[in-house]
Amino acid sequence: MTISKLLVANRGEIAARVLRTAKARGLATAVLRHVAEQEGPAHLIADEVVMIEGPTPVAAYLDIPQIVEAAKGIGADAVHPGYGFLSENAGFVAALEKAGVTFVGPTSEVIDLMGDKVRARAFVEEHGFPVAPSAIEDDDPASFVERARAVGYPLLIKPSAGGGGKGMRVVREDSTLETEIETARREGERYFGDGRLFVERYIERPRHIEVQVMGDGQGNVVHFW
Repeated sequence: MTISKLLVANRGEIAARVLRTAKARGLATAVLRHVAEQEGPAHLIADEVVMIEGPTPVAAYLDIPQIVEAAKGIGADAVHPGYGFLSENAGFVAALEKAGVTFVGPTSEVIDLMGDKVRARAFVEEHGFPVAPSAIEDDDPASFVERARAVGYPLLIKPSAGGGGKGMRVVREDSTLETEIETARREGERYFGDGRLFVERYIERPRHIEVQVMGDGQGNVVHFW
């Protein structure tokens, strides 16, 4: 799909960087602005500024129906989320897809899959990638504690939903396992509204290797080393 007009659904330096790149590529650009925000660099760079409303700026930037309507109202072909806010919200992407507006990022199905650690682990394992020894509560809740013990210590308890390290608990001794499971469950419910858990072997001193990947939706994929 050819994009001629891009709405950036973010603010500040994040939005400014996206806008500079879009304008360098000859795209018409627009950016959001909450009624309480002062004019900033992003608003000066964009060809068009779309006012949004809400009790707070953050609430407005998370208002999916309002942002989708804003994109449709100005005739934007695509929306770039920047990062944070709605950038990993499958519901936002699905709403744009339904409205016929391109989301600059993964499809709603991919975001939904990768937002659930258990489903994501199963997906990559099915495709031949190694994963750490683990036990998944959903497989058999009644035997979860015993299966967790069988994985061996130290263990890392994780909520199935969410991210950012919230709800994760390291367990080194069997005497604390059941208590830490209940604590992790409460934190998962509080942060993500989802108390499902899994455990995996805790790796003490890992090397974290992360690769950025970009695809164009037409089967062409590149990585950025």
